[in-house]
Amino acid sequence: MSVSLHGRVLVLSLLLTGTAAFAADGSPKTATGNAAQVQSAQLQQRPGHAAIASANYLATNAGLEVLAKGGNAFDAAVAVASTLSVVEPESSGIGGGFMAVLHRAKDDHDVFIDARETAPAAVNPRDYLNPDGSPNRDTALKGPLSAGIPGEPAGLVLIAKRYGRLPLQQSLAPAIRTARDGFQPDARLRHSIAEEQQNIQRWPASVAKYLPDGKPPADGAIWRDPDQARTWELIAAHGDDGFYRGETAQKLVAAVRAAGGNWTLADLAGYQAKERTPIVVNYRGYRIVTAPPPSSGGVAIAEILNILSGFDLSKMDQAQRVHYIVEAMRRAFRDHNDYLGDPDFVKMPLDMLLSPYYADGLRQSILPDRATPSSMLPRAEAPEPGMHTTHFSIIDADGNMAAITSTVNYVMGSTFVAAGTGVLLNDEMDDFALVPNKPNVYGLLGSAANAPAPGKRMLSSMSPSIVIGADRTAVIGSPGGSTIITQVLEGILHFIDGESAQQIAAHKRFHHQYMPDEVMVEDGTFDPATSDALTKMGYALKQRESWGFMNVVTWDRKTNQLDAASDPRRPSGLGKVQ
Repeated sequence: MSVSLHGRVLVLSLLLTGTAAFAADGSPKTATGNAAQVQSAQLQQRPGHAAIASANYLATNAGLEVLAKGGNAFDAAVAVASTLSVVEPESSGIGGGFMAVLHRAKDDHDVFIDARETAPAAVNPRDYLNPDGSPNRDTALKGPLSAGIPGEPAGLVLIAKRYGRLPLQQSLAPAIRTARDGFQPDARLRHSIAEEQQNIQRWPASVAKYLPDGKPPADGAIWRDPDQARTWELIAAHGDDGFYRGETAQKLVAAVRAAGGNWTLADLAGYQAKERTPIVVNYRGYRIVTAPPPSSGGVAIAEILNILSGFDLSKMDQAQRVHYIVEAMRRAFRDHNDYLGDPDFVKMPLDMLLSPYYADGLRQSILPDRATPSSMLPRAEAPEPGMHTTHFSIIDADGNMAAITSTVNYVMGSTFVAAGTGVLLNDEMDDFALVPNKPNVYGLLGSAANAPAPGKRMLSSMSPSIVIGADRTAVIGSPGGSTIITQVLEGILHFIDGESAQQIAAHKRFHHQYMPDEVMVEDGTFDPATSDALTKMGYALKQRESWGFMNVVTWDRKTNQLDAASDPRRPSGLGKVQ
């Protein structure tokens, strides 16, 4: 290692304890302090039509149906999310949670909805350890101990009450009808059930729901879910109380405790979805509105953009451009691991992390022609990060916008269905740092800031974002575990470069998360010359097969054209302009 590289790494280490930098009003400065701000009058332009992109055509059509009944983007979001719970349970649903960035057009109001799951009051870290002190992946990922208290029902009720136009019954009607009357499961759902069949077979109610006749649903079969239809009907009639109290709550707690879990009725009754202030960063004249903690995504995206603001990526060849982007990713994920957690429990140095002066120092630690080793934390080898989350994007005729990322964590969540409810529980407890500095299923490390505690929200990579420029706007997000952050970042960069929704969704992708110290690459992302140049710089390139599923809606205000695109990696998705 050269002396200059030692020095650069030392500078990086010192910068991680740097002080905050503030603007004159006391707020943290952003990436380009003199970037042109988009005027409110520009955003008050109405598209006059709507667009939705989601991972399943039934969910997209549910949203469009609700818009046609006079609903707005927020009513449509309730319809899309609840329908995805029925038709895409491998990725999201009523037993999980979500994070949303909403833009209300009439007053240019941006808000973040935190419907992240919480740890039950009786959470005990010892339940997630093997006798030798290593992480117990079974209790962390399968069965009732792996499940946090769900947030999706409360979050959807909050959105409907505070931002929607229609009664909740109308927005939930498509999901209830689909669950009651049935639908044909797509190939991805059938494959996910088959993949998790051994775990599903551990729980009688899971078998009854997902393994009719002892096997996954056949191609072309009609699958009905009357228990979930009943649960959504109770929510439609009673709001939060239809899930967190009364009949459903009692069934959930009884099922969880009978199978060895520790939920109580008080855990459910005490759950609250929360409104938080989103993170806003300016980059090359664009205003990016993204997710704050307990998402780690928005902080990481803002930090990466702050670092990249000091480079002119447009004048670089692909290898040099990727080099600087990867080094920015590396540094942001290092901070992700050390500092971030639930803001209701942890004091985080956000002023420092979002400061352009902090980014200046990190930028100076990047060598122009050599990779920086990720050597500050022990190496952790991660499995393939799956796409077991979902995202959808909406712009309505009035210019309201919703970027919502929803999840049950790993494929089919905990695989545990609470009898009589149709609710497949999440396995989000694995997103806590159950053992400090030991990787979770996505290879992410964590510190005490993300340790489990009663009522605490686990850190998430979900990064729903809205990007607003002088003439163009995008609503964007993706599933992908830890790769969510970098996929959304790359989508933002491609949008700012002028690409269409279809181009953004289809782009080849790459990812670096500090540990393991390797660049995950989709096949065909780099040509041989670029791969060779990056290897000579010191990068270890590792091909990964699983990418997507990004859903993007764009609005060109010059032509007043909306465009919606679903990731072509999965044919069941639908981006549609109404």
